[in-house]
Amino acid sequence: MKSLVNLVLLVVALAFFAACEKAPQQEVDAAKAALETAKAAEAEIYAGQDFNMAQDTLNMAVAEIEAQNAKFALTRNYDQAKKLLASATGKATTAQTMATENKAMVKAEVENLLATINTDIEATRTMMKKAPKGKEGKAALQMMTQELDAVVASIAEANNLYTAGKFMAAKDNLTANKDKVMSLQNELTTAMTKTRK
Repeated sequence: MKSLVNLVLLVVALAFFAACEKAPQQEVDAAKAALETAKAAEAEIYAGQDFNMAQDTLNMAVAEIEAQNAKFALTRNYDQAKKLLASATGKATTAQTMATENKAMVKAEVENLLATINTDIEATRTMMKKAPKGKEGKAALQMMTQELDAVVASIAEANNLYTAGKFMAAKDNLTANKDKVMSLQNELTTAMTKTRK
């Protein structure tokens, strides 16, 4: 009789432990690994929205696991957490792919900007030679020359960023400098138009 009771208790204990669902640690590890891979591909820079969505989804999954862990063992259910983890892994993979594609596009944009900005600078210098040289014009041209020299120095920094593979930073630098050059050209055009009139 005693051995029968022990057997029943053993079966109940085994059933209890079998019913206790375990937290999906493997899925958590897989999602974290996917995010690390995306991070290594610079997804934070080149696919920020996708990367942030993946990170947020992983955070929600972890919060859900913690909420389930706080419950009584027999009532735990990690189905929602598993869905969120699968989604986080998928989003991280998408972020990695998008980052690789976007980085290549930004690199091409930088190469295009590097190829054209020097032509824009030379065109601006040519315009400056034709600009009015009166008292006010001379002072304005001196200031423009300084601005143009600063742009040239800044472009050298953009070249260094490009060489280092920091294409987004190089693009931001070159875009800002191109805007400055275009602004100088507009000023010169306005000044020359006034002089002709």
